[in-house]
Amino acid sequence: MLVGYARCSTDEQDLTAQRNALKTLGVRPERIYVDHGLTGTNRSRPGLREALAACHAGDTLVVTKLDRLARSLTDARNIVEELTAAEVKLNIGGSVHDPTDPVGRLLFNVLAMIAEFESDLIRMRTREGMKVAKAKVRLRGKQPRPKPVQEAHLVQLWQAGTHTSAELADLFNVGRSTVYRAVQRAAEPTASQLGRLRQHGDVR
Repeated sequence: MLVGYARCSTDEQDLTAQRNALKTLGVRPERIYVDHGLTGTNRSRPGLREALAACHAGDTLVVTKLDRLARSLTDARNIVEELTAAEVKLNIGGSVHDPTDPVGRLLFNVLAMIAEFESDLIRMRTREGMKVAKAKVRLRGKQPRPKPVQEAHLVQLWQAGTHTSAELADLFNVGRSTVYRAVQRAAEPTASQLGRLRQHGDVR
Protein backbone atom coordinates (compact mmCIF):
# COMPACT_ATOMS: atom_id res chain seq x y z
CA MET A 1 0.00 0.00 0.00
CA LEU A 2 1.26 3.48 -0.89
CA VAL A 3 0.47 6.36 1.48
CA GLY A 4 1.15 9.90 0.25
CA TYR A 5 1.99 13.02 2.23
CA ALA A 6 2.08 16.63 1.00
CA ARG A 7 2.78 19.89 2.83
CA CYS A 8 3.05 23.60 2.15
CA SER A 9 4.30 26.26 4.56
CA THR A 10 1.79 29.07 3.95
CA ASP A 11 -1.93 29.35 3.28
CA GLU A 12 -1.18 31.12 -0.04
CA GLN A 13 0.67 28.13 -1.47
CA ASP A 14 -1.10 25.43 -3.49
CA LEU A 15 -0.81 21.67 -3.01
CA THR A 16 -2.01 20.79 -6.51
CA ALA A 17 1.49 20.16 -7.90
CA GLN A 18 2.40 17.85 -5.01
CA ARG A 19 -0.91 15.98 -5.27
CA ASN A 20 -0.38 15.42 -9.00
CA ALA A 21 3.20 14.26 -8.43
CA LEU A 22 2.06 11.80 -5.77
CA LYS A 23 -0.60 10.43 -8.13
CA THR A 24 2.09 10.01 -10.78
CA LEU A 25 4.11 7.99 -8.25
CA GLY A 26 1.13 5.66 -7.84
CA VAL A 27 -0.61 7.02 -4.75
CA ARG A 28 -4.40 6.96 -4.88
CA PRO A 29 -6.05 10.35 -4.17
CA GLU A 30 -7.89 9.05 -1.09
CA ARG A 31 -4.55 7.89 0.38
CA ILE A 32 -2.95 11.35 0.27
CA TYR A 33 -2.71 13.24 3.56
CA VAL A 34 -1.87 16.94 3.65
CA ASP A 35 -0.82 19.79 5.94
CA HIS A 36 -1.62 23.30 4.72
CA GLY A 37 0.12 26.35 6.22
CA LEU A 38 2.52 24.42 8.48
CA THR A 39 6.33 24.54 8.28
CA GLY A 40 8.49 21.45 8.12
CA THR A 41 10.08 22.37 11.45
CA ASN A 42 6.70 21.99 13.17
CA ARG A 43 6.47 18.39 14.36
CA SER A 44 2.82 18.77 15.43
CA ARG A 45 1.25 18.28 12.01
CA PRO A 46 -2.18 16.60 11.87
CA GLY A 47 -1.74 15.44 8.26
CA LEU A 48 1.62 13.85 9.01
CA ARG A 49 0.23 12.05 12.06
CA GLU A 50 -2.63 10.67 9.95
CA ALA A 51 -0.23 9.58 7.20
CA LEU A 52 2.06 7.75 9.64
CA ALA A 53 -0.95 6.16 11.36
CA ALA A 54 -2.24 4.93 7.99
CA CYS A 55 1.04 3.13 7.27
CA HIS A 56 1.35 -0.55 8.18
CA ALA A 57 4.10 -3.14 7.85
CA GLY A 58 5.10 -3.50 4.22
CA ASP A 59 3.57 -0.14 3.17
CA THR A 60 5.50 2.78 1.67
CA LEU A 61 5.20 6.43 2.68
CA VAL A 62 5.55 8.62 -0.42
CA VAL A 63 6.64 12.28 -0.54
CA THR A 64 7.70 14.40 -3.52
CA LYS A 65 10.75 15.85 -1.71
CA LEU A 66 12.34 15.25 1.67
CA ASP A 67 11.82 18.87 2.78
CA ARG A 68 8.05 18.26 2.51
CA LEU A 69 8.46 15.62 5.22
CA ALA A 70 11.07 17.22 7.51
CA ARG A 71 13.20 20.34 7.70
CA SER A 72 15.59 19.29 10.44
CA LEU A 73 17.90 16.33 10.89
CA THR A 74 16.43 15.54 14.32
CA ASP A 75 12.87 15.50 13.00
CA ALA A 76 13.86 13.37 10.01
CA ARG A 77 15.56 10.83 12.26
CA ASN A 78 12.51 10.65 14.54
CA ILE A 79 10.26 9.98 11.55
CA VAL A 80 12.67 7.29 10.29
CA GLU A 81 12.57 5.65 13.72
CA GLU A 82 8.77 5.47 13.47
CA LEU A 83 8.97 4.07 9.93
CA THR A 84 11.60 1.52 10.98
CA ALA A 85 9.54 0.35 13.95
CA ALA A 86 6.49 -0.01 11.70
CA GLU A 87 8.54 -1.69 8.92
CA VAL A 88 7.48 1.01 6.46
CA LYS A 89 9.63 2.10 3.51
CA LEU A 90 10.03 5.71 2.34
CA ASN A 91 9.67 6.85 -1.27
CA ILE A 92 11.18 10.29 -1.96
CA GLY A 93 10.27 11.45 -5.45
CA GLY A 94 10.47 7.93 -6.85
CA SER A 95 13.59 6.86 -4.94
CA VAL A 96 12.68 4.18 -2.38
CA HIS A 97 14.63 3.99 0.88
CA ASP A 98 14.34 1.09 3.29
CA PRO A 99 15.11 2.40 6.81
CA THR A 100 15.84 -1.14 7.98
CA ASP A 101 18.67 -1.38 5.43
CA PRO A 102 22.00 0.22 6.51
CA VAL A 103 22.65 1.75 3.08
CA GLY A 104 19.10 3.07 2.80
CA ARG A 105 19.38 4.56 6.30
CA LEU A 106 22.70 6.21 5.41
CA LEU A 107 21.30 7.76 2.22
CA PHE A 108 18.27 9.04 4.09
CA ASN A 109 20.45 10.68 6.77
CA VAL A 110 22.52 12.40 4.08
CA LEU A 111 19.35 13.75 2.46
CA ALA A 112 18.10 14.92 5.87
CA MET A 113 21.36 16.80 6.49
CA ILE A 114 21.01 18.54 3.11
CA ALA A 115 17.39 19.49 3.87
CA GLU A 116 18.40 20.96 7.24
CA PHE A 117 21.28 22.86 5.61
CA GLU A 118 18.93 24.35 3.01
CA SER A 119 16.51 25.37 5.76
CA ASP A 120 19.33 27.08 7.69
CA LEU A 121 20.39 28.94 4.54
CA ILE A 122 16.84 30.21 3.97
CA ARG A 123 16.60 31.47 7.56
CA MET A 124 20.01 33.16 7.29
CA ARG A 125 19.08 34.89 4.02
CA THR A 126 15.78 36.02 5.52
CA ARG A 127 17.55 37.56 8.53
CA GLU A 128 20.09 39.29 6.27
CA GLY A 129 17.31 40.63 4.05
CA MET A 130 15.47 42.03 7.08
CA LYS A 131 18.64 43.77 8.29
CA VAL A 132 19.20 45.38 4.88
CA ALA A 133 15.56 46.50 4.71
CA LYS A 134 15.72 48.03 8.19
CA ALA A 135 18.96 49.84 7.32
CA LYS A 136 17.36 51.32 4.19
CA VAL A 137 14.36 52.51 6.19
CA ARG A 138 16.62 54.18 8.73
CA LEU A 139 18.56 55.95 5.98
CA ARG A 140 15.41 57.21 4.32
CA GLY A 141 13.51 58.02 7.49
CA LYS A 142 15.72 60.64 9.15
CA GLN A 143 17.64 62.91 6.81
CA PRO A 144 19.87 65.56 8.41
CA ARG A 145 18.97 69.23 8.15
CA PRO A 146 21.63 71.26 6.27
CA LYS A 147 23.85 73.61 8.25
CA PRO A 148 23.12 77.38 8.04
CA VAL A 149 25.92 77.93 5.52
CA GLN A 150 24.69 75.01 3.39
CA GLU A 151 21.10 76.21 3.64
CA ALA A 152 22.11 79.72 2.51
CA HIS A 153 23.94 78.22 -0.46
CA LEU A 154 20.90 76.05 -1.25
CA VAL A 155 18.59 79.08 -1.22
CA GLN A 156 21.03 81.04 -3.36
CA LEU A 157 21.03 78.32 -6.00
CA TRP A 158 17.23 78.13 -5.86
CA GLN A 159 16.85 81.86 -6.31
CA ALA A 160 19.29 81.80 -9.21
CA GLY A 161 16.97 79.36 -10.96
CA THR A 162 19.80 77.12 -12.11
CA HIS A 163 18.61 73.99 -10.29
CA THR A 164 15.28 72.27 -9.71
CA SER A 165 14.13 71.27 -6.22
CA ALA A 166 14.88 67.62 -7.02
CA GLU A 167 18.42 68.48 -8.15
CA LEU A 168 19.00 70.54 -5.01
CA ALA A 169 17.70 67.69 -2.84
CA ASP A 170 20.19 65.29 -4.46
CA LEU A 171 23.01 67.82 -4.32
CA PHE A 172 22.62 68.48 -0.58
CA ASN A 173 21.46 64.93 0.27
CA VAL A 174 18.15 66.08 1.74
CA GLY A 175 14.49 65.57 0.99
CA ARG A 176 12.57 67.90 -1.33
CA SER A 177 10.45 69.03 1.63
CA THR A 178 13.67 70.26 3.30
CA VAL A 179 14.43 72.34 0.20
CA TYR A 180 10.95 73.90 0.27
CA ARG A 181 11.21 74.73 3.99
CA ALA A 182 14.63 76.34 3.50
CA VAL A 183 13.29 78.53 0.68
CA GLN A 184 10.25 79.45 2.76
CA ARG A 185 12.39 80.42 5.76
CA ALA A 186 14.56 82.58 3.51
CA ALA A 187 11.47 84.45 2.28
CA GLU A 188 10.26 85.20 5.82
CA PRO A 189 11.66 88.38 7.50
CA THR A 190 13.96 87.86 10.47
CA ALA A 191 13.28 89.27 13.94
CA SER A 192 15.67 92.20 13.40
CA GLN A 193 14.07 92.98 10.07
CA LEU A 194 10.63 92.94 11.68
CA GLY A 195 11.92 95.31 14.37
CA ARG A 196 13.14 97.84 11.80
CA LEU A 197 9.90 97.57 9.87
CA ARG A 198 7.90 98.28 13.04
CA GLN A 199 10.04 101.34 13.79
CA HIS A 200 9.17 102.73 10.40
CA GLY A 201 5.50 101.82 10.85
CA ASP A 202 5.49 99.36 7.97
CA VAL A 203 4.08 96.54 10.15
CA ARG A 204 2.12 96.27 13.39
